[in-house]
Amino acid sequence: MTPPAEAAAANELMRLAKAIARHNRLYHAEDAPEISDAEYDALVRRNAELEAAFPHLIRADSPSAAVGHQVAASPLAKVRHAVRMMSLDNAFTADEVAEFVARVRRFLSLAEDAPLAFTAEDKIDGLSCALRYEAGVLVRAATRGDGEVGEDVTANVAYIPDIPQRLAGDDVPALIEIRGEVYMARAAFDALNAAQEAAGGRLFATPRNAAAGSLRQKDAAVTAARPLRFFAHGWGEASALPGASQAEMVAAFARWGVPVSPLFKEVDTLEAMLAHYALIGARRAALDYEIDGVVYKVNRLDYQQRLGFVAKAPRWALAHKFPAERAETLVEGIDIQVGRTGKLTPVGRLAPVLVGGVVVQNVTLHNRDEIARLGVRVGDRVVIQRAGDVIPQVVENLTRAAPGTPFAFPDHCPVCGSEAVAEEGEVDVRCTGGLICPAQRTERLKHFVSRAALDIDGLGQKTIDQFFALGWLESPADIFRLHHRRAELLVLEGWQDKSLDKLLAAVESRRAPDAARLLFALGIRHVGAVTARDLMKAFVTLPELRMAAEAAHGGDADAAARFTEIDGVGPAVVEALGDFFHEPHNRAVWDDLLGELTPPPYLVETRDSPVAGKTVVFTGKLETMSRDEAKAQAERLGAKAAGSVSARTDLVVAGPGAGSKLKQAAALGIDVIDEAGWAAIVAAAG
Repeated sequence: MTPPAEAAAANELMRLAKAIARHNRLYHAEDAPEISDAEYDALVRRNAELEAAFPHLIRADSPSAAVGHQVAASPLAKVRHAVRMMSLDNAFTADEVAEFVARVRRFLSLAEDAPLAFTAEDKIDGLSCALRYEAGVLVRAATRGDGEVGEDVTANVAYIPDIPQRLAGDDVPALIEIRGEVYMARAAFDALNAAQEAAGGRLFATPRNAAAGSLRQKDAAVTAARPLRFFAHGWGEASALPGASQAEMVAAFARWGVPVSPLFKEVDTLEAMLAHYALIGARRAALDYEIDGVVYKVNRLDYQQRLGFVAKAPRWALAHKFPAERAETLVEGIDIQVGRTGKLTPVGRLAPVLVGGVVVQNVTLHNRDEIARLGVRVGDRVVIQRAGDVIPQVVENLTRAAPGTPFAFPDHCPVCGSEAVAEEGEVDVRCTGGLICPAQRTERLKHFVSRAALDIDGLGQKTIDQFFALGWLESPADIFRLHHRRAELLVLEGWQDKSLDKLLAAVESRRAPDAARLLFALGIRHVGAVTARDLMKAFVTLPELRMAAEAAHGGDADAAARFTEIDGVGPAVVEALGDFFHEPHNRAVWDDLLGELTPPPYLVETRDSPVAGKTVVFTGKLETMSRDEAKAQAERLGAKAAGSVSARTDLVVAGPGAGSKLKQAAALGIDVIDEAGWAAIVAAAG
């Protein structure tokens, strides 16, 4: 049986992925956020906590691997960044900052008394922008977008006086991309909204939204009329660097005529970092621009290079966010939503309340037990917190002691009427209707076509609901038979030849999908993004995966071992796969789908290095680097760093004190090298 904590985590990760993706779109692509930065940060933080606790549940659409938002249809041209524009990991407490410093020391194998300097500066709440200078002349400016592709705003930044068209100085590299934040001062924001209101135009919610909306204009004259500013804080592609530290680079920006934060400072201890955080926090209200925290960066650039990056953020930087706020409001209703796994989730509908400039109207109440713990009822006055596990979150019920009837959590599904129960040991109540429940079927279909899964453009929520109601979409395979309904589709309101051709072309383009994405799209419990990719790396084809899963479910220990040898794949994943293929209706869906699709064998992207595509195990004590740094090096060289030795291991790197793994490698005839040999491989690969 799947542990109840894992089941709850899987469902919460699904909700978080959807919510964060939606708020990313509203914030980055539409400049129309519905929640505050603190609320968004808390959502991301909760997602990271769950992924750390349950790494095998990480989803393909995990927010931890996303930066910004994919550039949607826009009149502005798209620009691919030569060096990816990353995001930052967040901290909310002094203890988390201390752990960040300790983590850097561990990674670099630095002793506690070894010098380790950082920089600290205020985190501007603006729109990220990259300025590309060639021979000192500005040739292109682009927004961050999704980190890989942004929008060309070169013509627009010409009207931002802070951004020089030509860099000053005799030490400007032949090529340098300066990165920073475009922002709008508070006074300018107030004046802009006053002018907008007088003209009957759209009011902006925050200075950040005003800056984003002003910069991302097709007509540069609109940008010219808006008083935008710029602070530089980093760089991307560069032919040469004018310094060996973060502080020297920032000083060079200022020397070249690019504004930098006046609150930038070098700090060499944890105490100094936290002191500067407190100082900036104290000055926050007096600043004429919005900030939401302090950014710390490892000062030495050679250390930054060694530390490298994780999925979307550098290991050498951290954003220390300021505390969020609370507000009181009224619970006007409690709705029950049914997810694709059948979980019944209560959602509180609130009297709209303004919290830090953002209107909050909905709050998740998580589950039946949480409602009982808080004693929440319709009509209660509650405190909403803008930081915590899942945001918005009810942290206190101000009227729970007042007389009233407790909320009656339903014992039947509000969608299909099937019995709703909680399995023994679980807090979540689930609809027992399974695939006969329209909510679960439509939610599964929406997941199947989502961006992280098959990514079929044009099949949104409304379209799926419409086609499902017409009986045209009963299972995923039906999506690939929609072309047979062309005549019927054209009769429907809103569908014309052009829009229909676009939809059907998007469907046809997924006839040979990536096997890992298809596996994730099926919605098998515990098979998230990373797990699906790791499974396909090991099994290569979906039929091979199914054969092994069925054998493991039947008690084949060797087959089960093939799964558990994969890092991050535990018994819960093996059980979930076995249960999935054991169900006749799941096998029918699988066979029907593979009758329409031909996913090619899964190919692992490799680099041109001696260990590309190979599995490497590190054992014993490494003396010149930490184990984490060694594994990061292996991954950069296109290898897989495994935790145990098996017949599928290609290379073992053994340091002093290597024990059982070294013996096992010898017994299996696996190549073994020492740390110096590994360093030579890394050096040869550049």
